[in-house]
Amino acid sequence: MRVVSLLPSATEICFALGVEPVGVSSGCDYPPAAESIPAVERSRIDEAADSADINAQVAAAEENGGVYEIDTDLLADLDPDLAITQGICDVCAVDEVQVATVVDDLGLETDILTTDPHSLADLYEDVRRIGRATDTEPAATERVSAWNDRIAAIRNRSQAIEPEPTVAVLDWMDPVMGAGHWIPELVEIAGGEYPLAEPGDRSRPHEWREIREIDPDVLIAAPCGYSMEETLANRDELTDRPGWDELTAVQESRVYAFDGDHYVNRPGPRLIETAEYLAGVLYPEEFPRPPGDVATALD
Repeated sequence: MRVVSLLPSATEICFALGVEPVGVSSGCDYPPAAESIPAVERSRIDEAADSADINAQVAAAEENGGVYEIDTDLLADLDPDLAITQGICDVCAVDEVQVATVVDDLGLETDILTTDPHSLADLYEDVRRIGRATDTEPAATERVSAWNDRIAAIRNRSQAIEPEPTVAVLDWMDPVMGAGHWIPELVEIAGGEYPLAEPGDRSRPHEWREIREIDPDVLIAAPCGYSMEETLANRDELTDRPGWDELTAVQESRVYAFDGDHYVNRPGPRLIETAEYLAGVLYPEEFPRPPGDVATALD
């Protein structure tokens, strides 16, 4: 089966099921084999800009044809049986409407599978759906069962620890965005309280005063699309804000930069590792600390 995966999380799922796509998106960089697969789309955003500039570029792009451009000639040449896209965010990856329009315009007989995860249960169902669509359902069932076991092990261990720290995870820094979707659930699994959103809620902007009022015990900066190094390079978007030094998390040295691109904000197999790494920063005496290329102190 010829599969085109148009978002990084789906590409990781495909590889986990033993399916190697014939085409991917420009953001598909894991596993390493994905980087040698032709990319059928590109972003119109200058990703080297700072958070505020990227936010402005995205707003302008959405008014002028969208953030992503599909290589229609390459897609036609690949002639896929299945294209996997997403409906969760027009900014994170090319959306299903754009893909369906291009497929229809090209006259391709391509089935389109749209993922729209907001929780671990949604991720598991997406894995099963991709498994059914690619004739790898037994592998999908096996993977989901193994991931469930790892999540249960984290929860069973973390729930026995008191008190639970309050946690704030920011998936953008200017403007400040509180992470939603699966993040409240992962924080709960890791043994924290998450006052910024309920499980399944979408990420949303917050006034900085709200973060100061919450005054979290642990603050995690994990901007969507940013590596941990990029987050550190833009740290002043948080550290220069009024009252930064007064936050409990700052005073207790419990502020962390996370690789938001590959872990926190990518709803694929590595969300399980994200839960494990969150537990590692919430309870470093009880869980292994995350690797330095995944999370580090934001001083």
